[in-house]
This record gives sequence, C-alpha cells and structure tokens, in this order.
Amino acid sequence: MSSTARSFLFVPATRTERVDTALNSDADAVIVDLEDGVGLADKVSARASLESWTSTRPYLLRINATGTSLHHDDLRAIASLEYVTGVVLPKAEHADDVRAVIDQLPPNVELYALIESASGLLQAPDIARAGVARLMFGSADYLADLGVAPSCNVFAFPRSFLVVASAAAGIAPPVDGPTLAFDDPTATETEALDAKALGLGGKLCIHPKQLEPVNRVFAPTADEIGWARRVVDSAAQRDGGAFALDGAMIDVPVLRRARRILGMP
Repeated sequence: MSSTARSFLFVPATRTERVDTALNSDADAVIVDLEDGVGLADKVSARASLESWTSTRPYLLRINATGTSLHHDDLRAIASLEYVTGVVLPKAEHADDVRAVIDQLPPNVELYALIESASGLLQAPDIARAGVARLMFGSADYLADLGVAPSCNVFAFPRSFLVVASAAAGIAPPVDGPTLAFDDPTATETEALDAKALGLGGKLCIHPKQLEPVNRVFAPTADEIGWARRVVDSAAQRDGGAFALDGAMIDVPVLRRARRILGMP
C-alpha cells in the first residue's frame, strides 16, 4: 500500500463509527487523526477510544507532533493497536526526529513524514532518506507559514521539491495536500491534475467526495497503460539498446517509466 496508494482519507479519532465507514470506502488508505482533527480537550479520550475500538482493516494513524506533550503517549499506544500499519508524523522538520520516531515503532509499521513548513521543506531530502515510506505535503500549514494564499504558482515549488527529494531517496512519489474546498469535485480534480503533472503520486482527502476524482486522476489512463505495454513488450524482443516506437526513441529511462506505469520493478 505504501508505494501505490493514491487517496488518503482523514477521519478524526473521536468518530470511530466514521472510521468503520471510511475503511469500507474507496479510499486507498484511511488516516485516523489524533492531531488537527481532534480538539485539545478531546485528545486523551480520542486515543482511549481507539484502544477500545476493534478495527476490521489496516489503517494509518496521525499522531501529535514531536515536542508536544501528547507525542510520546501516542507513540506508546501504537503497540496496542494491531491494525495500525503506518504512522503519519506531522510537522516533520528534522531527520533525527524522524529516525527517533521510527526507532520506537513496532516492526512492519511504516512512517509517513508530513512536510508542513518552510523549514521542513528545506530538510525534505534528509527526511526522505531517514527511512520514511513517503513524504506528504501539509499544504494548509505551509501556506500559513509563508503567509500567502493558495495558488498553482505557490504550490509548484514545494510540490516539485518533494518529488525530487523522494526520487533522490529512492522512495515512492510524495502525496499532495488536501483540497480545502471539499464540496467541489472540480477543484479537487484540478489540484490533483496539477500535482500529478509535477510527479506526485497521490493526494490527502478530507471528505469522501474527494476520493473519486483523486483515484481517477492518479490512476494510469488507458492510453498510458497501452503505451507502457507496447514499450515493455517491444523492449523484451530486443537485447538492450535504444529503439524507435511510434516515432519516438525508447531508451533505458523511458523503459523505466513504462515499467513504473505498469507497476513493474
């Protein structure tokens, strides 16, 4: 799931009945939220409700950030939550903090680093190499940190930088931030298309209405799959080297892209 998930749906830990619904939705992954989705007065009870709730499917858990009073208790609780397969770490800004969290996770639980600030973005290459499964873009907090309004222009650099950092570290493409206009599927689709064009591989969602456009946009199109199959099949009939297909030159990098579209190593 870590490398191929497209849609990540947030659900507050205070609403375990909604978690059950989300786990049966079209979301590739569900993020049960102990951080921003839960008020300060409810955080301890939200954690306790998870410990008494029985999941039917794996899910991710967003814990509170390093340096907060709730962080270590959230980490300790993970050991008793058998269906947690990944932890989302908010406000990730230092590779050492990321590694410290990874060292405290149970075996086979992955870490997703949420980059939400200018400082975190500049440290993204080191964070990507710290052992995380994927980087995620906390776009709303990033905008607040910069003091600017959302636009394609302001998102282009952080999105591209996270893509480059992820590729350099050899991990899956990053996950884009959520579209805040959750009741506008067109806005979600537009943002997803922009993110995909820059190389991101998925998107955070804050409402089930966003799942369909996100899953559709980040899935390979029929044309992309057809092209990739022709490239891979043609390469298999040759002993290496570049060759022409459909009027274009196919070499090793292009073959790698085709194999990636088909989910091949």
